[in-house]
Amino acid sequence: MREARRIVVKVGSSSLTTASGGLDADRVDALVDVLAKIRSGGEREIVLVSSGAIAAGLAPLGLRRRPKDLARQQAAASVGQGLLVARYTASFARYGVRVGQVLLTSDDMSRRAHHRNASRTLDKLLAMGAFPVVNENDTVATDEIRFGDNDRLAALVAHLVHADLLVLLSDIDGVYDGNPSKPGTSRITEVREPADLDGVEIGSAGKAGVGTGGMVTKVEAARIAAAAGIPVVLTNAVHAAEALSGGDTGTYFHATGKRSADRLLWLQHASTPQGSLTLDDGAVRAVVERRTSLLPAGIAAVEGDFSAGDPVELRDGSGHAVARGLVNFDAKEIPQLLGRSTRELARELGAEYEREIVHRDDLVILHP
Repeated sequence: MREARRIVVKVGSSSLTTASGGLDADRVDALVDVLAKIRSGGEREIVLVSSGAIAAGLAPLGLRRRPKDLARQQAAASVGQGLLVARYTASFARYGVRVGQVLLTSDDMSRRAHHRNASRTLDKLLAMGAFPVVNENDTVATDEIRFGDNDRLAALVAHLVHADLLVLLSDIDGVYDGNPSKPGTSRITEVREPADLDGVEIGSAGKAGVGTGGMVTKVEAARIAAAAGIPVVLTNAVHAAEALSGGDTGTYFHATGKRSADRLLWLQHASTPQGSLTLDDGAVRAVVERRTSLLPAGIAAVEGDFSAGDPVELRDGSGHAVARGLVNFDAKEIPQLLGRSTRELARELGAEYEREIVHRDDLVILHP
Protein backbone atom coordinates (compact mmCIF):
# COMPACT_ATOMS: atom_id res chain seq x y z
CA MET A 1 0.00 0.00 0.00
CA ARG A 2 2.81 2.41 0.84
CA GLU A 3 4.44 1.67 -2.52
CA ALA A 4 1.32 2.51 -4.57
CA ARG A 5 2.06 5.44 -6.86
CA ARG A 6 -1.29 5.93 -8.60
CA ILE A 7 -4.32 5.56 -6.33
CA VAL A 8 -8.05 5.79 -6.89
CA VAL A 9 -9.99 6.88 -3.82
CA LYS A 10 -13.77 6.53 -3.71
CA VAL A 11 -15.83 8.33 -1.08
CA GLY A 12 -19.52 7.68 -0.44
CA SER A 13 -22.37 10.13 0.04
CA SER A 14 -22.71 9.33 3.73
CA SER A 15 -19.14 10.52 4.33
CA LEU A 16 -19.72 13.93 2.72
CA THR A 17 -23.20 15.03 3.72
CA THR A 18 -25.25 15.96 6.76
CA ALA A 19 -28.16 13.91 8.03
CA SER A 20 -30.54 16.24 6.17
CA GLY A 21 -28.76 15.66 2.87
CA GLY A 22 -26.70 18.82 2.36
CA LEU A 23 -22.93 18.86 1.93
CA ASP A 24 -20.93 18.92 5.14
CA ALA A 25 -18.10 21.39 4.47
CA ASP A 26 -16.06 20.17 7.43
CA ARG A 27 -16.16 16.56 6.20
CA VAL A 28 -15.16 17.60 2.68
CA ASP A 29 -12.30 19.71 4.02
CA ALA A 30 -11.09 16.87 6.25
CA LEU A 31 -10.93 14.50 3.27
CA VAL A 32 -9.19 17.09 1.10
CA ASP A 33 -6.64 17.70 3.85
CA VAL A 34 -5.67 14.03 3.70
CA LEU A 35 -5.60 13.78 -0.10
CA ALA A 36 -3.65 17.00 -0.57
CA LYS A 37 -1.02 15.88 1.94
CA ILE A 38 -0.62 12.46 0.30
CA ARG A 39 0.05 13.99 -3.14
CA SER A 40 2.12 16.94 -1.92
CA GLY A 41 5.43 15.12 -2.32
CA GLY A 42 4.83 14.69 -6.02
CA GLU A 43 5.46 10.93 -5.95
CA ARG A 44 1.84 9.81 -5.68
CA GLU A 45 -1.10 10.55 -7.97
CA ILE A 46 -4.69 10.38 -6.80
CA VAL A 47 -7.99 10.20 -8.69
CA LEU A 48 -11.05 10.81 -6.53
CA VAL A 49 -14.34 9.12 -7.39
CA SER A 50 -16.87 11.06 -5.39
CA SER A 51 -20.50 10.30 -4.72
CA GLY A 52 -22.71 12.98 -3.24
CA ALA A 53 -24.25 14.84 -6.18
CA ILE A 54 -27.78 13.57 -5.59
CA ALA A 55 -27.43 13.82 -1.80
CA ALA A 56 -26.12 17.39 -2.06
CA GLY A 57 -29.13 18.41 -4.14
CA LEU A 58 -31.76 17.13 -1.71
CA ALA A 59 -31.88 20.01 0.77
CA PRO A 60 -31.72 22.82 -1.84
CA LEU A 61 -34.72 21.26 -3.59
CA GLY A 62 -36.64 20.77 -0.37
CA LEU A 63 -36.40 16.98 -0.47
CA ARG A 64 -36.17 15.23 2.89
CA ARG A 65 -34.81 11.97 1.55
CA ARG A 66 -33.40 10.50 -1.64
CA PRO A 67 -36.32 10.18 -4.11
CA LYS A 68 -37.13 6.84 -5.66
CA ASP A 69 -38.18 8.10 -9.08
CA LEU A 70 -35.50 8.67 -11.71
CA ALA A 71 -36.63 12.16 -12.79
CA ARG A 72 -36.25 13.65 -9.32
CA GLN A 73 -32.96 11.83 -8.79
CA GLN A 74 -31.67 13.45 -11.98
CA ALA A 75 -32.98 16.86 -10.91
CA ALA A 76 -31.24 16.52 -7.55
CA ALA A 77 -28.03 15.47 -9.29
CA SER A 78 -28.24 18.50 -11.58
CA VAL A 79 -28.38 20.87 -8.60
CA GLY A 80 -26.02 18.89 -6.39
CA GLN A 81 -23.24 18.26 -8.91
CA GLY A 82 -22.45 21.97 -9.16
CA LEU A 83 -22.44 22.32 -5.38
CA LEU A 84 -20.21 19.25 -4.99
CA VAL A 85 -17.51 20.32 -7.44
CA ALA A 86 -17.63 23.91 -6.15
CA ARG A 87 -16.97 22.63 -2.63
CA TYR A 88 -14.03 20.51 -3.80
CA THR A 89 -12.67 23.41 -5.87
CA ALA A 90 -12.76 25.76 -2.88
CA SER A 91 -11.28 23.19 -0.52
CA PHE A 92 -8.38 22.18 -2.77
CA ALA A 93 -7.69 25.87 -3.51
CA ARG A 94 -6.40 26.13 0.06
CA TYR A 95 -3.45 24.06 -1.18
CA GLY A 96 -3.12 25.76 -4.55
CA VAL A 97 -4.50 22.70 -6.34
CA ARG A 98 -6.89 22.95 -9.28
CA VAL A 99 -9.77 20.50 -9.62
CA GLY A 100 -10.86 18.89 -12.90
CA GLN A 101 -14.34 17.40 -13.05
CA VAL A 102 -14.88 14.24 -15.11
CA LEU A 103 -18.42 12.90 -15.55
CA LEU A 104 -18.70 9.37 -16.92
CA THR A 105 -21.41 6.93 -17.93
CA SER A 106 -20.94 3.22 -18.37
CA ASP A 107 -22.28 3.39 -21.92
CA ASP A 108 -19.57 5.85 -22.87
CA MET A 109 -16.86 3.68 -21.43
CA SER A 110 -17.66 0.55 -23.42
CA ARG A 111 -17.19 2.38 -26.73
CA ARG A 112 -13.69 2.62 -28.19
CA ALA A 113 -13.48 6.35 -28.88
CA HIS A 114 -15.17 7.45 -25.65
CA HIS A 115 -13.08 5.05 -23.58
CA ARG A 116 -9.88 6.33 -25.17
CA ASN A 117 -10.86 9.96 -24.62
CA ALA A 118 -11.71 9.38 -20.95
CA SER A 119 -8.35 7.71 -20.40
CA ARG A 120 -6.48 10.54 -22.11
CA THR A 121 -8.34 13.21 -20.16
CA LEU A 122 -7.57 11.65 -16.79
CA ASP A 123 -3.91 11.06 -17.72
CA LYS A 124 -3.52 14.64 -18.90
CA LEU A 125 -5.15 16.10 -15.77
CA LEU A 126 -2.70 14.14 -13.62
CA ALA A 127 0.26 15.13 -15.79
CA MET A 128 -0.69 18.81 -15.51
CA GLY A 129 -0.97 18.68 -11.74
CA ALA A 130 -4.75 18.96 -11.55
CA PHE A 131 -6.82 16.82 -9.21
CA PRO A 132 -9.42 14.73 -11.09
CA VAL A 133 -12.80 14.36 -9.38
CA VAL A 134 -14.88 11.69 -11.10
CA ASN A 135 -18.58 11.07 -10.75
CA GLU A 136 -21.17 9.25 -12.75
CA ASN A 137 -23.17 11.59 -14.97
CA ASP A 138 -26.33 11.11 -12.95
CA THR A 139 -28.21 13.87 -14.77
CA VAL A 140 -28.43 11.71 -17.92
CA ALA A 141 -27.85 8.19 -16.59
CA THR A 142 -30.77 5.79 -16.54
CA ASP A 143 -30.15 2.30 -15.18
CA GLU A 144 -26.58 3.35 -14.40
CA ILE A 145 -27.80 5.74 -11.72
CA ARG A 146 -28.37 2.69 -9.54
CA PHE A 147 -24.78 1.49 -9.89
CA GLY A 148 -24.25 1.18 -6.16
CA ASP A 149 -23.18 4.63 -5.06
CA ASN A 150 -20.26 4.68 -7.49
CA ASP A 151 -18.49 1.69 -5.92
CA ARG A 152 -18.41 -0.27 -9.16
CA LEU A 153 -17.56 2.88 -11.09
CA ALA A 154 -14.52 3.34 -8.83
CA ALA A 155 -13.29 -0.18 -9.57
CA LEU A 156 -13.61 0.43 -13.29
CA VAL A 157 -11.90 3.83 -13.09
CA ALA A 158 -9.03 2.21 -11.16
CA HIS A 159 -8.58 -0.15 -14.07
CA LEU A 160 -8.97 2.65 -16.61
CA VAL A 161 -6.13 4.73 -15.12
CA HIS A 162 -3.91 1.70 -14.34
CA ALA A 163 -4.05 2.36 -10.60
CA ASP A 164 -1.84 0.54 -8.14
CA LEU A 165 -4.45 0.69 -5.37
CA LEU A 166 -8.16 1.33 -4.85
CA VAL A 167 -9.36 2.76 -1.53
CA LEU A 168 -13.10 2.61 -0.80
CA LEU A 169 -14.15 5.07 1.93
CA SER A 170 -17.56 5.13 3.61
CA ASP A 171 -19.13 5.12 7.07
CA ILE A 172 -18.21 1.44 7.46
CA ASP A 173 -14.77 0.44 8.77
CA GLY A 174 -14.41 -2.85 6.97
CA VAL A 175 -16.01 -6.25 6.41
CA TYR A 176 -17.08 -8.12 9.54
CA ASP A 177 -17.73 -11.81 10.06
CA GLY A 178 -21.22 -10.95 11.31
CA ASN A 179 -23.42 -8.01 12.20
CA PRO A 180 -20.92 -5.46 13.59
CA SER A 181 -23.58 -4.07 15.93
CA LYS A 182 -23.73 -7.37 17.77
CA PRO A 183 -21.13 -8.60 20.28
CA GLY A 184 -18.74 -11.34 19.30
CA THR A 185 -18.14 -10.19 15.72
CA SER A 186 -14.75 -9.11 14.42
CA ARG A 187 -13.30 -7.26 11.46
CA ILE A 188 -11.93 -9.34 8.60
CA THR A 189 -8.50 -7.80 8.02
CA GLU A 190 -7.58 -9.58 4.78
CA VAL A 191 -9.35 -11.25 1.87
CA ARG A 192 -6.96 -13.28 -0.27
CA GLU A 193 -9.59 -14.86 -2.52
CA PRO A 194 -13.39 -14.65 -2.91
CA ALA A 195 -13.82 -17.94 -1.04
CA ASP A 196 -12.59 -16.21 2.14
CA LEU A 197 -16.00 -14.52 2.38
CA ASP A 198 -18.04 -17.67 1.87
CA GLY A 199 -20.68 -17.82 4.57
CA VAL A 200 -20.18 -14.19 5.60
CA GLU A 201 -23.43 -12.22 5.71
CA ILE A 202 -22.89 -8.99 3.77
CA GLY A 203 -25.03 -6.02 4.86
CA SER A 204 -27.01 -3.68 2.62
CA ALA A 205 -27.28 0.11 2.56
CA GLY A 206 -25.42 2.26 5.05
CA LYS A 207 -27.04 3.91 8.05
CA ALA A 208 -27.09 7.44 6.62
CA GLY A 209 -29.68 6.65 4.00
CA VAL A 210 -28.50 9.26 1.48
CA GLY A 211 -26.65 6.92 -0.90
CA THR A 212 -27.47 3.72 -2.72
CA GLY A 213 -24.43 1.71 -1.72
CA GLY A 214 -23.74 -0.64 1.13
CA MET A 215 -21.36 -3.45 1.94
CA VAL A 216 -22.70 -5.60 -0.91
CA THR A 217 -21.70 -3.10 -3.62
CA LYS A 218 -18.37 -2.38 -1.94
CA VAL A 219 -17.41 -6.04 -1.76
CA GLU A 220 -18.48 -6.51 -5.39
CA ALA A 221 -16.38 -3.50 -6.43
CA ALA A 222 -13.42 -4.89 -4.48
CA ARG A 223 -13.78 -8.24 -6.25
CA ILE A 224 -13.89 -6.57 -9.67
CA ALA A 225 -10.75 -4.56 -8.97
CA ALA A 226 -8.89 -7.45 -7.33
CA ALA A 227 -9.71 -9.75 -10.27
CA ALA A 228 -8.19 -7.09 -12.53
CA GLY A 229 -4.94 -7.07 -10.57
CA ILE A 230 -5.65 -4.08 -8.30
CA PRO A 231 -5.54 -4.48 -4.49
CA VAL A 232 -8.28 -2.76 -2.50
CA VAL A 233 -8.66 -1.25 0.95
CA LEU A 234 -12.19 -0.86 2.33
CA THR A 235 -12.45 1.34 5.42
CA ASN A 236 -14.15 4.26 7.15
CA ALA A 237 -13.52 7.73 5.73
CA VAL A 238 -12.21 8.89 9.11
CA HIS A 239 -9.34 6.41 8.65
CA ALA A 240 -8.39 7.68 5.18
CA ALA A 241 -4.94 8.92 6.21
CA GLU A 242 -4.15 5.66 7.95
CA ALA A 243 -5.30 3.60 4.97
CA LEU A 244 -3.26 5.63 2.47
CA SER A 245 -0.13 5.36 4.63
CA GLY A 246 -0.39 1.56 4.89
CA GLY A 247 -1.82 1.36 8.39
CA ASP A 248 -3.76 -1.54 9.83
CA THR A 249 -7.29 -0.39 9.07
CA GLY A 250 -10.31 -1.75 7.27
CA THR A 251 -10.27 -4.84 5.08
CA TYR A 252 -7.51 -5.42 2.55
CA PHE A 253 -8.41 -7.34 -0.62
CA HIS A 254 -5.36 -8.89 -2.28
CA ALA A 255 -5.16 -8.84 -6.08
CA THR A 256 -6.45 -12.17 -7.40
CA GLY A 257 -6.05 -11.78 -11.17
CA LYS A 258 -4.21 -10.01 -13.94
CA ARG A 259 -5.03 -6.88 -15.84
CA SER A 260 -7.26 -7.39 -18.89
CA ALA A 261 -8.17 -5.12 -21.76
CA ASP A 262 -9.74 -1.98 -20.24
CA ARG A 263 -12.86 -1.91 -22.39
CA LEU A 264 -13.59 -5.57 -21.75
CA LEU A 265 -13.79 -4.95 -18.00
CA TRP A 266 -16.31 -2.19 -18.64
CA LEU A 267 -18.18 -4.38 -21.08
CA GLN A 268 -18.49 -7.18 -18.54
CA HIS A 269 -19.35 -5.17 -15.45
CA ALA A 270 -20.81 -1.85 -16.57
CA SER A 271 -22.62 -2.21 -19.87
CA THR A 272 -26.37 -2.66 -20.28
CA PRO A 273 -27.18 -5.12 -23.10
CA GLN A 274 -29.55 -3.67 -25.67
CA GLY A 275 -30.55 -7.02 -27.09
CA SER A 276 -29.47 -10.62 -27.45
CA LEU A 277 -28.26 -13.12 -30.03
CA THR A 278 -29.03 -16.83 -29.63
CA LEU A 279 -26.20 -19.07 -30.79
CA ASP A 280 -26.28 -22.64 -32.01
CA ASP A 281 -24.21 -25.23 -30.13
CA GLY A 282 -21.25 -25.00 -32.50
CA ALA A 283 -21.07 -21.21 -32.17
CA VAL A 284 -21.27 -21.45 -28.37
CA ARG A 285 -18.27 -23.79 -28.32
CA ALA A 286 -16.34 -21.62 -30.76
CA VAL A 287 -16.95 -18.40 -28.79
CA VAL A 288 -16.59 -19.77 -25.26
CA GLU A 289 -13.93 -22.46 -25.65
CA ARG A 290 -11.88 -21.27 -28.63
CA ARG A 291 -12.53 -17.54 -28.06
CA THR A 292 -13.30 -16.89 -31.72
CA SER A 293 -15.37 -14.09 -33.23
CA LEU A 294 -19.10 -14.62 -33.72
CA LEU A 295 -20.03 -15.15 -37.38
CA PRO A 296 -23.52 -14.94 -38.93
CA ALA A 297 -23.58 -18.69 -39.60
CA GLY A 298 -23.70 -19.46 -35.87
CA ILE A 299 -26.70 -17.28 -34.97
CA ALA A 300 -30.14 -18.85 -34.57
CA ALA A 301 -32.20 -15.86 -33.41
CA VAL A 302 -32.01 -12.15 -32.60
CA GLU A 303 -33.95 -10.10 -30.04
CA GLY A 304 -34.01 -6.40 -29.17
CA ASP A 305 -33.74 -3.07 -30.92
CA PHE A 306 -30.05 -2.21 -31.00
CA SER A 307 -27.65 -0.33 -33.24
CA ALA A 308 -24.16 -1.16 -34.45
CA GLY A 309 -21.74 -0.63 -31.58
CA ASP A 310 -24.24 -1.46 -28.83
CA PRO A 311 -23.56 -4.19 -26.25
CA VAL A 312 -25.59 -7.39 -26.68
CA GLU A 313 -25.77 -10.69 -24.83
CA LEU A 314 -24.80 -13.92 -26.54
CA ARG A 315 -26.99 -16.78 -25.34
CA ASP A 316 -26.99 -20.53 -25.75
CA GLY A 317 -30.03 -22.54 -26.83
CA SER A 318 -31.33 -22.62 -23.25
CA GLY A 319 -31.31 -18.84 -22.98
CA HIS A 320 -28.26 -18.72 -20.68
CA ALA A 321 -25.98 -15.72 -21.30
CA VAL A 322 -22.52 -17.04 -22.13
CA ALA A 323 -20.86 -13.86 -23.38
CA ARG A 324 -21.34 -10.16 -24.02
CA GLY A 325 -20.04 -8.18 -26.96
CA LEU A 326 -20.29 -5.07 -29.11
CA VAL A 327 -22.30 -5.88 -32.21
CA ASN A 328 -21.25 -4.69 -35.67
CA PHE A 329 -24.73 -4.54 -37.22
CA ASP A 330 -28.11 -2.99 -36.44
CA ALA A 331 -30.77 -5.38 -35.15
CA LYS A 332 -32.85 -4.96 -38.31
CA GLU A 333 -29.94 -6.07 -40.50
CA ILE A 334 -29.16 -9.34 -38.75
CA PRO A 335 -32.22 -11.50 -39.64
CA GLN A 336 -31.20 -11.64 -43.29
CA LEU A 337 -27.73 -12.81 -42.26
CA LEU A 338 -28.71 -15.70 -39.97
CA GLY A 339 -27.08 -19.04 -40.71
CA ARG A 340 -25.18 -17.78 -43.74
CA SER A 341 -21.44 -17.68 -44.40
CA THR A 342 -19.61 -14.38 -44.70
CA ARG A 343 -18.36 -15.38 -48.15
CA GLU A 344 -21.92 -15.96 -49.37
CA LEU A 345 -23.08 -12.65 -47.87
CA ALA A 346 -20.21 -10.76 -49.50
CA ARG A 347 -21.13 -12.15 -52.92
CA GLU A 348 -24.80 -11.26 -52.51
CA LEU A 349 -24.79 -8.06 -50.43
CA GLY A 350 -21.32 -6.56 -50.84
CA ALA A 351 -17.87 -6.67 -49.27
CA GLU A 352 -18.99 -4.77 -46.15
CA TYR A 353 -20.95 -7.87 -45.07
CA GLU A 354 -17.86 -10.09 -45.04
CA ARG A 355 -17.20 -9.42 -41.36
CA GLU A 356 -17.99 -10.69 -37.92
CA ILE A 357 -21.24 -10.00 -36.09
CA VAL A 358 -19.14 -9.59 -32.92
CA HIS A 359 -15.36 -9.45 -33.17
CA ARG A 360 -13.39 -11.41 -30.59
CA ASP A 361 -11.61 -8.22 -29.47
CA ASP A 362 -15.03 -6.77 -28.52
CA LEU A 363 -16.27 -9.83 -26.67
CA VAL A 364 -16.05 -11.00 -23.06
CA ILE A 365 -16.97 -14.43 -21.72
CA LEU A 366 -19.42 -14.42 -18.80
CA HIS A 367 -18.34 -17.02 -16.26
CA PRO A 368 -21.06 -18.56 -14.10
